[in-house]
Amino acid sequence: MARLGEVVRQVRSKNAGPFWLTVDIFCGSDAAFARVRDALKDEEVARLFRCAPARLRRFDIASLNAIKISLPRPVVQGSPGDRDLHGASYANLLAEMEIPDNS
Repeated sequence: MARLGEVVRQVRSKNAGPFWLTVDIFCGSDAAFARVRDALKDEEVARLFRCAPARLRRFDIASLNAIKISLPRPVVQGSPGDRDLHGASYANLLAEMEIPDNS
């Protein structure tokens, strides 16, 4: 097994407005894209971010070797309890997720 961040070129996250976050996975190659696309399960991502799987939105963009995941923020941006005003720390959580080797 390898960590996602070791397999891809970059993982980044950011706000997508005050109510949503976006995590972008730039795979860097067709092989890395195929591996991540097949190994990254929506249910596991939802569990990591403590989000209902039905609320997760995922876009696999083969022409860019990228995967975009959008999810609702746990609290509205800038409200009391918002610990990540810009949504940048979500990338780190996902980059640490282990994904299986190609079989």
